Amino acid sequence: MTPVLATEAATMSPLALFLQADIIVKAVMVGLLAASVWTWAIILTHGLQLKRIAAKTAKFERGFKAAEDIDNFYTANRQSDLPIARVLSAGVGEWRRSTSGKTIDRDGTRARLAGAMATAADAEVDRLSDRLNILATIGSVAPFVGLFGTVWGIMRSFTSIAAQQNTSLGVVAPGIAEALFATALGLFAAIPSVIAYNRLTHGVNRMEARMHRFADAFHATLSRELEGE
Repeated sequence: MTPVLATEAATMSPLALFLQADIIVKAVMVGLLAASVWTWAIILTHGLQLKRIAAKTAKFERGFKAAEDIDNFYTANRQSDLPIARVLSAGVGEWRRSTSGKTIDRDGTRARLAGAMATAADAEVDRLSDRLNILATIGSVAPFVGLFGTVWGIMRSFTSIAAQQNTSLGVVAPGIAEALFATALGLFAAIPSVIAYNRLTHGVNRMEARMHRFADAFHATLSRELEGE
């Protein structure tokens, strides 16, 4: 590579493009880089969290199916932070409140059990979905922010042409290069956000389905218990 080409390559490096960019384009680039870092932080923390919860939930379900005494199983798992354990706690709590009196309203108890566990499951879904809306926002907004930087950089290139009365590549290239770099940063932030949002949302939906299946099975168990009262 000749010295001229080496100089041009250095000038077109990401760091050089950032340093020579207009203050507005720099702000766009910094914002997009921060959004990208935030995106990956959410991806890693939520991805690991969902993986850990899924593994522990499978173990919890196996333990529940093998349990001979639900009260003992509940006592052993009442301090668990698993979403499915909180659904179990909601069901057991409502069962104890509804059956503590002298007379038992069977239909009312069944309805309250279903409502308590459904509410607990929905609350856990909300907790698991926390911050996923940030991924959706970044995925939808980042390309337009990058496009704003692109438009601003191209406007700067035309301003340079008008000021210098020169249409050579050396005049317009820096502004166009930094404009395209802003677009690239916007896509760099948006693409992982959209993919991760879809995958993590799918994981949350699967966990929601597991909780509702567990709630239905537990509800059926308690309904049979009511019939024997």
